[in-house]
Amino acid sequence: MKVDDSIKRRYEELAERAYSENRFLFTDFLDMSQLSSFYEMERELSYAGTLVSGGADGCERCMIRFGSPETAGYEEAFPIDILRISPLQKKFSDELTHRDFLGSIIGLGLERTKIGDIVVRDNEAYVFVMDSIGDYITETLNKVKHTSVKVEKCSEVPEQLAPNFSEESIIVSSNRLDAVIAKVYNLSRDLAVRCISEGRVYINGREMTGNAKSLKAGDIVSVRGKGKFIFESEGGTTRKDKLYISIKRYI
Repeated sequence: MKVDDSIKRRYEELAERAYSENRFLFTDFLDMSQLSSFYEMERELSYAGTLVSGGADGCERCMIRFGSPETAGYEEAFPIDILRISPLQKKFSDELTHRDFLGSIIGLGLERTKIGDIVVRDNEAYVFVMDSIGDYITETLNKVKHTSVKVEKCSEVPEQLAPNFSEESIIVSSNRLDAVIAKVYNLSRDLAVRCISEGRVYINGREMTGNAKSLKAGDIVSVRGKGKFIFESEGGTTRKDKLYISIKRYI
């Protein structure tokens, strides 16, 4: 997916303003395509000072902060609230999904760009939002689907937001991006290549357009609509010269 040039111009504008006015400026929450576009420009914008965060490690929807503590002389945190949304009576609750929580929040008349990641754990949701709408959601949201809920602000990042992984060892024909994706997500090689060519595959937040790239230890691979995993390491080879690799799959 190609990002409109207007967002690149927006990054340039924010960087220049932050630098010339000696202050911090923030984007809204950005999707992976928009963030990938920023990473392409990161070096040329570095003069202003840049930092990316979604509120916790591993977030996919993130904000960019333009401005440098060294030149500004102070630090400014990201304007992000973490909200915990939970059923008033769990035993009578519907089974609530990411889509249910997102739909109920947007149903309050809010824009998607003001909402970051939504992490669902045990029928509760932890939602990253811009602090300008945190109080409004806390005071207004009382139902998700047919379930009555309560909303509370978290004073710090809850332990429940730490990512859960399954560690897996798989056999691939080679350490090429298309071969690994095909095996991890049980796709044909042609379909894996199509995912890459359609701009649905990201490594460490950067959109990939070539399928021949080799993965290295620590690479975080995201495939829109399929999931995300960390490439851990290569192992030995089988008697048929296939390659053992280790991954940690986000669950």
